[in-house]
Amino acid sequence: MSTATTPAPTAIQRRRWDAALRIEHVEKVYASGIRANDDISITVEPGEVFGLLGPNGAGKTTLVSQVMGLLRPTGGSIHLGDIDLIEEPEAARQLTAYLPQGELPIESLRAREAVELIGRIHGGDADAVRARADQLFELLELGQWERQMGAELSGGVKRLVGFMMAAVTPRPLVILDEPTNDVDPLRRRLLWQEIRSLADRGSAVLLVTHNVLEAERAVDRLAIVNDGRVVAQGTPGALKAEDRGRLRLEVTVEPRAELPAFPPYLADPIRVGRRAFSTLLEEDAARALDWVRDLTADGTFEEFELGATSLEDTYVRLVGGEADAEALFGEATGG
Repeated sequence: MSTATTPAPTAIQRRRWDAALRIEHVEKVYASGIRANDDISITVEPGEVFGLLGPNGAGKTTLVSQVMGLLRPTGGSIHLGDIDLIEEPEAARQLTAYLPQGELPIESLRAREAVELIGRIHGGDADAVRARADQLFELLELGQWERQMGAELSGGVKRLVGFMMAAVTPRPLVILDEPTNDVDPLRRRLLWQEIRSLADRGSAVLLVTHNVLEAERAVDRLAIVNDGRVVAQGTPGALKAEDRGRLRLEVTVEPRAELPAFPPYLADPIRVGRRAFSTLLEEDAARALDWVRDLTADGTFEEFELGATSLEDTYVRLVGGEADAEALFGEATGG
């Protein structure tokens, strides 16, 4: 694995980057009366990876569009340091590096050409851009693809090229929308290291994701958004505090078996395909184990796992619904 390191930002870059993203009481109400954002307030500090989690339609994309200066809020304010990003939308685009969720139009460019071109467009010196591109291709172990055309790249490699395009020229604010989609497990770990590196270099990193398992390990703080509102905000540990004293039980039902009724001490079971999830008090662990072992022995359950609650459980408790759970758990586990 590569041992290359990323050069530290210069003193000029540090002065320029000493700015937090402050989103205060932002709302967006369309002419139809639909309220896409409702009093959203978050702050992303320089050197921080901040996660923005929520189901489809929660208002995440609307918020990103407002930060990028692509959509004007109905109310509230958005600042990067002392710059008003609502009144100066062009500054928002100049100061932000962005990896969108959709595919990037790089089919007619070689991977390295795409990375270096965007680095120059963002004002990077040619030699510095070339050196940084060298590092990124090495750090993400993508050297074998750097001369391939974008049209020939797999979805995962194209996603990583998009990340390099966002990371090649330092920006005060970096917005990454589902950066690990389609990325293989090995390079996914390398990618998380580089996302952390962007924050360590001084950027404020706003990470939009459904992958709660990975977000719990990667973010410093996060906000969970649902129906246009922030329903919880804080560190992963703080958000899980309400679930302390509880455990999580996951079972996998045998292919031809029916999911049995859960005992009353197993709270609100949610089924996703052949799996079901529930939480319980620590004091009920012994009888839950007896119950699940009996059903495993008689062929109802294929396997089970009992352990500490996670940020996933907090997320499901806050946003609710089996449809949301299916999107969440299906993506987190590759299903």
